[in-house]
Amino acid sequence: MNTPNLLKCIALAAICTLVACKGSKEKSSATGWNYNDKTNGGVLKAPYIPQATGPGLVLIEGGTFAMGKTEEDLLYTRDNPSRRVTVASFYIDETETTNQHYRDYIAWMKKVFAENHREVVDKALPDTLVWREKLAYNEPYVENYFRNPAYMDYPVVGINWLQANDYCIWRTDRVNEQRMIDRGVLKNDLAQKNENNFNTDAYYANQYEGAPGKTKLPTLDGDGKGNKGPGRKAQMEDGIMLPKYRLPTEAEWEYAAVGLLGNSKDENVFRRRVYPWNGHVIRSPDKKFRGVIMDNLKRGRGDNMGVAGKLNDKADITAPVGSYFPNDYGLYNMAGNVAEWVLDVYRPMSHEDVEDFNPYRGNEFKKAKRNPDGSLVQKDEFGKIQYVNVDTADNKNRRNYKVADNRDYADGDRLSSSSYDKPAVSNEKMMYESTGGKPTTLISNKSRVYKGGSWKDRAYYMSPGVRRFLDEDIATNYIGFRCAMVRIGAIEGGKSKKSKK
Repeated sequence: MNTPNLLKCIALAAICTLVACKGSKEKSSATGWNYNDKTNGGVLKAPYIPQATGPGLVLIEGGTFAMGKTEEDLLYTRDNPSRRVTVASFYIDETETTNQHYRDYIAWMKKVFAENHREVVDKALPDTLVWREKLAYNEPYVENYFRNPAYMDYPVVGINWLQANDYCIWRTDRVNEQRMIDRGVLKNDLAQKNENNFNTDAYYANQYEGAPGKTKLPTLDGDGKGNKGPGRKAQMEDGIMLPKYRLPTEAEWEYAAVGLLGNSKDENVFRRRVYPWNGHVIRSPDKKFRGVIMDNLKRGRGDNMGVAGKLNDKADITAPVGSYFPNDYGLYNMAGNVAEWVLDVYRPMSHEDVEDFNPYRGNEFKKAKRNPDGSLVQKDEFGKIQYVNVDTADNKNRRNYKVADNRDYADGDRLSSSSYDKPAVSNEKMMYESTGGKPTTLISNKSRVYKGGSWKDRAYYMSPGVRRFLDEDIATNYIGFRCAMVRIGAIEGGKSKKSKK
């Protein structure tokens, strides 16, 4: 059965459940009132359907692992001591985001915004000049790497952390729009322009109507005699749309890269890995593939691919994203090809400071912007709901947090400085900040972690525990990204889909 027919069957099953005869209706165990009963205006209770796996994603079952270094600390940064943490189940892309994936994004941006907001399209474009070197001839990559079909399945580069986040937001909306079309709740709206475009949050907030489809979701606001009310828009309680695509946290990325699924029995991890595969070398120990290089890296000075006739990794720069061997989760290139942006703000002490469940540094708690009467402010000129940082007054009775911006909490904020017990002064210089627009340190609240090795890196950086950082608005020719998504509900799912080698 194809996907659209399967979705229609699921939709019909859900509707049948909602309009079932009165005698078979489920009752609330708290009040005794019927659910889904249009004669009493009862509460909607949609049938639970396990979370679907979004396009391109692989389910990673969570668990505990030793996060941090598994290799000698060659740079003496001391920023990744080994520590046991727990990561909740999540999804992550099978491969890095490709040039074709990113061209899909640019094509949509041009169609919707180019006429009135050309600057938005320009802001999204990769920086192809990252290929230039003062003493190397790389102009063919400047001209061809992003747009030529020869490189369409290669990982996109020249993308900074901010652009990668914007892509994740766009991907969320396109995936959810397609799911709504497949369910018949919406029709494909080819007239989307400027602020009139499908955005998940704007749809939930009734600030986007789109082109309604033929499927009318049932309501419970009838006349009390069993007659139906009008159909309604989808809401989160229907479980149609997926959670947001986003960058993985550092802990999620590292957990997925290590891939201990094949190195454990019961609750015993019997071999800790230096790389995403077994062994302490970069070549395969498998008898069938003995000696084959496991990922795309720089083997030594001046050696990007080996000797003609016997190339080692068969890639001078990047390689197509499905190349080499997947790890035990079925994920490709978690060691080499391109390094990858993750969600976290960098701090040397993060591994000691962060929580041991879903560790992450970088929280900025937001809320939807509202008018004085409490209603939501109208979406912006790009069709998105407007958000602002939560304010101190909102948090005065909270114990779990007090301020909105927690990027430098316990490492760089005033309470973690030597002046924690003294009154604040206006010209006080704090750790990890810029003064007057001029950086006073390499580390700031805009410093973002990136993980994994790349085509330009030696084997040391292929160890998942190694950490590096770069300002969020800088792009390079060796950093790409892949997306992730939270797993909601049951933490276990089916086995990961194994891809072709």
